Amino acid sequence: MIQLSKRQWLTGAGILAAAVVIGLVYFGRGTEVEVVVARSGPLVQSIVVTGRMATESRVFLGSTLTGRVREVRFREGAAVKAGELIVQLEDSEQLASMHQASAALRTADARLVSQRSLSGPLAIQQSAQARANAEAAERERERGESLFLKGFIGQSRLDELRRLADVARSQLKAAEAQSDANVKGSELEQAVARVAEARAALEFANSRLEQTRLRAPAAGLVLERLVEPGQIVQPGAKLIEMSIGGPQQLIAQVDEKFLSQLKIGQLAGVTADAFPSQRFEARIQTIAPVVDAQRGSIEVKFSMSSPPGYLKNDMTLSLEIETARRDKALALPAEAIRTGNRVWLLEDGRAQPRKVVPGIRTLTAVEIVEGLKDGDVVILDQKIIEGQRVRRGKHVEPANAASSLPADLTKSFGRE
Repeated sequence: MIQLSKRQWLTGAGILAAAVVIGLVYFGRGTEVEVVVARSGPLVQSIVVTGRMATESRVFLGSTLTGRVREVRFREGAAVKAGELIVQLEDSEQLASMHQASAALRTADARLVSQRSLSGPLAIQQSAQARANAEAAERERERGESLFLKGFIGQSRLDELRRLADVARSQLKAAEAQSDANVKGSELEQAVARVAEARAALEFANSRLEQTRLRAPAAGLVLERLVEPGQIVQPGAKLIEMSIGGPQQLIAQVDEKFLSQLKIGQLAGVTADAFPSQRFEARIQTIAPVVDAQRGSIEVKFSMSSPPGYLKNDMTLSLEIETARRDKALALPAEAIRTGNRVWLLEDGRAQPRKVVPGIRTLTAVEIVEGLKDGDVVILDQKIIEGQRVRRGKHVEPANAASSLPADLTKSFGRE
């Protein structure tokens, strides 16, 4: 058995006592924890989505006739004016029908002019002559009856005069009927109807001729040419795709879980992968009234007051929609908020729970509306329990604070 000298015993006892004292001092200070000091500063809540460039409307030009394509005047990317001819079909048959209908109209017009300028006046003159003849015959009949009563003429002569008067009256009625027909009756109506029929036939022929010419419905841009000269096309076939000129739009599909944050008029910062330094602004113009059931998203359209010149149809763009902004907000990292909206404060060297009321949220930050004040020290470590002795450790910023939030937002995460 090893025998220790008195001096050795005293030395060992001193070392043990020192270790006990050091341990008591160290453990009495508590567990070192990561903390964040609540500070007020700007806070921006945003949603980042992918959108595409589009115009308000696109159209497909197609033929309503079966025919052969004679000419296609524009290629992809060409700007066209409203009414400008883009595709021409063979039109010889339609031209022949148009010329035939035009000739028929000229004939009908000539007949109507003749009816009004010749037949009508002639019928009026004939009616006047018949009236004069009828009046003369009636006077002869009256004179004959007077002479018959005086015995100067016989019964046969009186009968002849009466017959002549009846014939003259019948001729007058016929002439008047013919005059009415030529001036304002059935003959004139038939002539007018023939002119209307011929004019309608000409309009139909012109319409068929115009159907062989595909024109731009409005000013725009040819996006795709789907036909070439010589092809036979059928009614309804898509021949040209074009975008109608007008305000450009951005269209994005936003996850429906963000619907409550979206409002008409909200601003969005927009960038393209090909031009990352040329950021511009867009504003929410419309929010679709229905949700896409298959994708679980809602279509949002954005208007642009000053779109950059590099934008192309169907270009993919990144949009950061600003859904809320606080010029001065007390914010904490999201991991500081525990179940039940509680945080752990470092007070008098111990961990103490505190109920808080959260506000808007970003990818990594939460606004605290109630429950904290500027300068409160909040514990980030999740394993700390209530009342445990703790002390401040190193102060580390959240790993994604700088990249996920605007630069001024990181100031609200100040640590001491």
